[in-house]
Amino acid sequence: MSNAPRLPPTPAGLTRAVGRWQILGLSINSVVGSGVYLLPATAFALLGPFSVWGVLAAGLTVSLLVLCYAKAASHFEQQGGSALYAQEAFGPFAGFQIGWTIWLTRVATAASLSNGLADAVARFWPDAGTGVGRTTIIAGSLLLLGAINIVGVRQAAQLSLALVFGKLVPLLLFVCIGVFHVDWELALGGPAAGAVDLRSTSEAALLLLFAYAGFENLSVAAGEYQNPRRNVPFALVAMIVLVTTMYAAVQLVAQGTLPDLAASSTPLADAAARFGGEGLALLLTVGAALSILGTSNATLLLGPRFLHTLAVSGYGPRVLARVHPRFRTPDIAIAVQCVVAMALALSGSFVQLALLSMVTRLLAYITTSASVLVLRRRHGDPPGTLQLPGGPLIPLAALALSLALLLSARPAHLVAVGIAVLIGSVVYRFPRRAG
Repeated sequence: MSNAPRLPPTPAGLTRAVGRWQILGLSINSVVGSGVYLLPATAFALLGPFSVWGVLAAGLTVSLLVLCYAKAASHFEQQGGSALYAQEAFGPFAGFQIGWTIWLTRVATAASLSNGLADAVARFWPDAGTGVGRTTIIAGSLLLLGAINIVGVRQAAQLSLALVFGKLVPLLLFVCIGVFHVDWELALGGPAAGAVDLRSTSEAALLLLFAYAGFENLSVAAGEYQNPRRNVPFALVAMIVLVTTMYAAVQLVAQGTLPDLAASSTPLADAAARFGGEGLALLLTVGAALSILGTSNATLLLGPRFLHTLAVSGYGPRVLARVHPRFRTPDIAIAVQCVVAMALALSGSFVQLALLSMVTRLLAYITTSASVLVLRRRHGDPPGTLQLPGGPLIPLAALALSLALLLSARPAHLVAVGIAVLIGSVVYRFPRRAG
């Protein structure tokens, strides 16, 4: 066995301050962000009327991965999430690489979300779409959320719970009002629905998975949760049921009420304006902003824990392992995440950053699915862990789907991930002393 540093059970100074319903709020906020407000148009452009079925298929696919994460989480009380599972199954190098690439994923996600926020706000404040206005929205949102997360994990978790209601209420109104205005032939395509080419399907699959992505980071802060072996699996399973139902309903209403859905940059607000007037459109815009802020908050809460945990293990500058003496949070790691995400956000677009973050997170999906198989072979199904129906069938299916999606990614994104892994290998090769 390698003598390389291992991920610690719970980094010194962190406390278990987050309860079950706050964990569920974090889980929903980690997933329901810009995707539900901005991706319906892109999905429709790629899949046409089949996009409703695409949303449902993506939800079922992600459910396999969610169950793998719930199973893995039921084994551990520790920090680390995907990185911990990979380390336990495949050794320290695999754990490091997954922690490293997941942190890069969190940076790309934060950057794409801040771009999505600017796109949403631009419907009512056009200056947010370009120049100084866009820079202000991107930088201001990241700095504000970074400050809240530095002040304390309890405050960040409470904010996440509050933002869940702020993002779900407009969506529920959109569905409950819009369903009475749906043109069902437009929504379901009818006889006019044509074939979808394979290239569009693979790209749509990655983008739809982005709309569901983020759940994998919930367990990275398990050392700060109450009873994580029970509460994390509960939150993951409850989240995927709620989110899949809501996404499918939203997509159905959007494509059944907005004829030019594929051309819209703010699809839900535009659809709401058609059947509910500008007042409802404004409410949807506010909901989009709150939704994106909620997911960004969860990203800035969970993402820096990867960076902090790796630093505690001896990788990267020692200052990243610091815990604030008063707030008991990894303040330097949070600040670094904010700055790097801001730089990336100001140089990229929502869709491209979303695709890049989806490709990098596939590495975590692959290793976690495989880790569940390895842990099952070594330890069986110990009492107190989540019991998956079918034994190894769910993790095997999740592993096969994740590999297929990775192989369908664009070569440029695969090259970017390869460069990230190479840089991570260099960092791993020259660790400092842990602490």
